[in-house]
Amino acid sequence: MAMRLPSWQIGYALGIPIRVHASWFLVFFLVTWTLATGYLPDSLPGLSPGRYWAMGGMAAVLLFLSVLLHELGHSYVALRYSIPIDRITLFIFGGVAHMRKEAPTPRAEFLIAAAGPAVSVLLGAACLGFVELAEPMQQQRGLRGLVILSALLGAVNVQLGLFNLIPGFPLDGGRVLRAGLWAWGKDFYRATKQASIVGLGFGAGFVLLGVMMVVGSAMGGIPVSMASTGSWIVLIGAFLFAAALASRRQAAMRQTLAAVPLRNLMVTTVVTIPAQCTLEEAVNRYFQPYGYGGFPVLDDERLVGLITVHDIQAVSPAAWPWRQVGQVMRQAGPSLIVEPDTPVIQVMEHMVREGWDRLVVMQDGKVVGLVTHSAIVHFLQLRQATSR
Repeated sequence: MAMRLPSWQIGYALGIPIRVHASWFLVFFLVTWTLATGYLPDSLPGLSPGRYWAMGGMAAVLLFLSVLLHELGHSYVALRYSIPIDRITLFIFGGVAHMRKEAPTPRAEFLIAAAGPAVSVLLGAACLGFVELAEPMQQQRGLRGLVILSALLGAVNVQLGLFNLIPGFPLDGGRVLRAGLWAWGKDFYRATKQASIVGLGFGAGFVLLGVMMVVGSAMGGIPVSMASTGSWIVLIGAFLFAAALASRRQAAMRQTLAAVPLRNLMVTTVVTIPAQCTLEEAVNRYFQPYGYGGFPVLDDERLVGLITVHDIQAVSPAAWPWRQVGQVMRQAGPSLIVEPDTPVIQVMEHMVREGWDRLVVMQDGKVVGLVTHSAIVHFLQLRQATSR
């Protein structure tokens, strides 16, 4: 989909990187063009085309700023629950905050989901309130343009807030629904799959409605101008359907991983490297013969770190004969260690959160296994092939 296109970072908010996806520029142009050639000339006649385009561009920027504030509403509450936010991305259908983990409780899920629509509705109410206050003075030409833009921003923000409350996952309303189902059934993954089914229904309904509008305008039953609206509704419906389907599949996968203990797929024959070993010896005696990407490092049978191919490549080959593994390895700590009965889904989240591509499995102070990200992916592929 379009999300595979590149994106660019434009700044930070609440310490979160803000990125603009390539698809954003398309919708930015379409919004500016629609406002500059239709809405603004009809609402504020007598200005030059350049003024209309400038006002249209400004309004488009403010509209996407509203979307950004919507996502920051989600992010602020998520941060209060210690949920890290990787980034916020603005794209063709609005914006998305990329959270590293799920909400810890149904209450947290509800509050995080409701925060975005609440911000949008409050922004909309503030803009519409300004319009009401400025109504007696809007005959002044300069103020008239500001009132029109405020009315537009107010209406769009209210619509954005209400649209996102549609109870179809992964819309905010769908997340609110998931929070309720989660609290009722005490099963997060089942609640996700149930909310995703509702999202599939709404997505299919939007597609059907949009197609009916396009066909109706083509046959003359409704105004021709409704064809473009119908096309956008089809796109939104298709996006919602695809996102809900992906969410349902991901929930099924995560539910499977939550029931599988790490000991079922970890490597139990672990090759370790002494901390005093030189890099040259490590390459010749371990990395080349075994072909592994990394090894745990021991010092007197005590785990002290992990060394990978990338760690060795970061050192000049000329220094390999005298640099020791213990000098270039990544130091061991709680983030490197997991227990064999830990559910695989928690191991995956741990890897993402801590930035490791492999973890050492320990029990009673002894190394009993090793797990890599690629091993988990391979396990999932085998599970999917078996289910099919």
